[in-house]
Order: sequence, then structure tokens, then C-alpha cells
Amino acid sequence: MKVLANDGISKSGVKALEKGGFEVITTKVAQEQVANFINTNNVSVLLVRSATKVRQDIIDACPGLKIIGRGGVGMDNIDVDYARANGKHVINTPASSSESVAELVFAHLFTGVRFLHDSNRNMPLEGDTHFEGLKKAYANGIELRGKTLGIIGFGRIGQAVAKMALGLGMKVVAADKFVNEAVIRVDFYNGQFINVDIITESLEDVFKHSDFITLHVPAQEGYVIDTEEIAQMKDNVGIVNCSRGGVINEVALIEALENDKILFAGLDVFENEPTPEIQILMHPRISLTPHIGAATLEAQDRIGTELAEQVISLLKTDNQ
Repeated sequence: MKVLANDGISKSGVKALEKGGFEVITTKVAQEQVANFINTNNVSVLLVRSATKVRQDIIDACPGLKIIGRGGVGMDNIDVDYARANGKHVINTPASSSESVAELVFAHLFTGVRFLHDSNRNMPLEGDTHFEGLKKAYANGIELRGKTLGIIGFGRIGQAVAKMALGLGMKVVAADKFVNEAVIRVDFYNGQFINVDIITESLEDVFKHSDFITLHVPAQEGYVIDTEEIAQMKDNVGIVNCSRGGVINEVALIEALENDKILFAGLDVFENEPTPEIQILMHPRISLTPHIGAATLEAQDRIGTELAEQVISLLKTDNQ
């Protein structure tokens, strides 16, 4: 059987699939050619990340396709219900990238509170001629320890963020429609650990009490954070979004940055990917990354091997 990993797959994933008897194709096929390639090459399994879209047209055109797999958490680029209704298995790897995304959240938080996004732009330009001026400009840093982190969306990734926040000595408040409480286990290097019970609160309370806010929600209709929600927040709040573009109103975000309601933002995702608005890209108070939350070597290894295990298990079951 053949597997098309159209958005790439780790070497460990390729090895696991090949060991299971699969031929793995990693050729990048253009979106409009995916269906034809699958049929021409008798592909049984299509593995994607966020780039390739698997909509109804591909599902209808590829009757021989047995499994559609998404390397990562969200599956908004796949017509999941339609695929399953047409007899396709649809799988993803919800736990594989949690730690990687959580670490990126804190990369943006540390960047924001110490102005690294701006100083890394200006030091190469003015560091040799305006050193003392830059030193003064970036002198009012903020410590994360002792501050309150609000987490909107308290699933696997939100809870991974909570672990890191607690380890830093932050207070954690969280909101989630589907999670009422969670026990967060914070592990230390010597085998010791502590358990912290967190009961989720209303969005309004999270907005009201948080010094920093991070979002971990799926793609959805409407904004989670718009002008009304920003008005409920503390002054000089920091906001990070490493979940999905379109959950923050970027126009309202820019306005709040300009009037000093929001101190900084950290964005890994954008409303208009892959062409973010120039006002976002050029703003001196926004830390930017190009949708790389799960893009660590460790996460890619976990994603690849987990996808391989699921594919092998499903097709073995189907063939019994």
C-alpha cells in the first residue's frame, strides 16, 4: 500500500511506515493535482499538515483512499464529517505537539516582556551608534513570575502551557466551554512533582484578572477577542495567539496596541495566512512567527511515529 505524505513527514515516521509494509511518497503535489496523483498512483493513505486541504472534491474523486491523516491537532483543513460518512478513516495527533506549542507561547511572552522583538530589529541598525538610547528604551522590562496568565482553551495544549506557567511561579486562570477542571502535574528534573487543581472560570473573569492571555482554541465562526473583550481586560495586558488565525480581530488588536491598552502581542497565526496584513508585520509591539507552533524536531518525530502507528493499526484491523 502507498502513503502520500504531501506536507512532509519525519524520518522516524517514514521508517515506521516502511517497517509496516507501506511505500511512502513524500513528493509535494500541488493542491489541484492531489486527487489525480492519488488515483494514478493507487495511494491508500493521504497524510497532511496544514498546507494541503482535503475537501469534498478530493474525497469524492478518490474512492480508493482509505485514511486521511492530519499531523497535528486541528483538522479544519479536512472535511472530516463528510470523509467519515464516505467510509474514510480520519485521524490526527492531538497530543504530539503540545509541549512544542507551549514553549513557543513562552518564547513570545519572554520576547514581549523584554522587548526582544523590537531590540532584535534595532540593535543591528543602531547598536553601535545609539547604544545608550536603546538601553534606556528597553529598560522597563517585566518579570513573568508572580503574574497571572489567562489561558483560553484548556485542552492538551492549554494544560501544557499551564504546567510551564506554574513552574515559572505564575498564577494560572483558565476558561473552556468543555473542561470544568483539570489536575496539572508539574514535573521536576529529579523525579519530584506537584499536582495543582485548576477550576475553569468564565471568559469575563479571565479577561478581568489576567496580566497575560494566551489562546488555544480551534478555528471557529466569529472572534474570541474583539473590541468588547479587549475593553474588559487589564491595561497593559499581553496577548499571545499560537492556535488559529481569525480568533482575534486584528483591526481591534492594532487599535488597542496604538492606544496602549495592550502592551504587546505575540502571533504565530494570522487572519490572512499566508499573507498577513502589513500593519501586523510591521508593528513594533508584535512578536511574529510564521505558524511554527508544532515545528520542532521532537514534535515532528512524535507526529510521524504516532501517525504511522495509527495507520498500521487501522489497516491491519480493516484487513482482518
